[in-house]
Amino acid sequence: MNSTTDTTPLRAVALVCTLSPSPKASSSQLLAEQTMAALADHGVTGKVIRVADHDVRPGVETDMGDGDAWPAIRDTILACDILLLATPIWLGHPSSICQRVLERLDAEIGETDEEGRMLTYGKVAALCVVGNEDGAHKVSADVFQGLNDVGFSLAPNAVTYWVGEAMQGTDYQDLDKTPEKTAVTTRTLAANTAHLARRLKAANYPSSS
Repeated sequence: MNSTTDTTPLRAVALVCTLSPSPKASSSQLLAEQTMAALADHGVTGKVIRVADHDVRPGVETDMGDGDAWPAIRDTILACDILLLATPIWLGHPSSICQRVLERLDAEIGETDEEGRMLTYGKVAALCVVGNEDGAHKVSADVFQGLNDVGFSLAPNAVTYWVGEAMQGTDYQDLDKTPEKTAVTTRTLAANTAHLARRLKAANYPSSS
């Protein structure tokens, strides 16, 4: 069965982890929106959330109380089949907001269904990375490990990225057009991620208990 013609509906949410709140322009947001558009070509609908626009409290619980915005974002994640994270590279690492998202997702280790599986089992994650320096592979390795620890599955080529020339100031959003290599990688990510999400939606992982 070809995933491009499969009509099984899928939902995705992109969490943009730029440090800048709206309405400031963001390269991470741009690449996330391009990836969501590529997912739409495979019958995936969804939304983009800029995390900096919300009061996501530090911690490793599903709800840190006192106006914490994470529970509503978590409900959106759990209602989706695909989670897309988008982060800039800062000092060779994912942004602090991306790290906070991973820390909040740590709570999912203790949340299980009636068969003892994490609620994130059967959901697929992918990543967008942008930066002015090298480091996309290191950032994706860090984020992939965290996503896998908290129950998400990863398709082949689950990261799309762009990094500019070292010690220069050009951002992804400053480019006149999307580089073909990045565009192709984004399309591959979308095709593989939608394909895996449909397979897992049809047949989730078995109980390990």
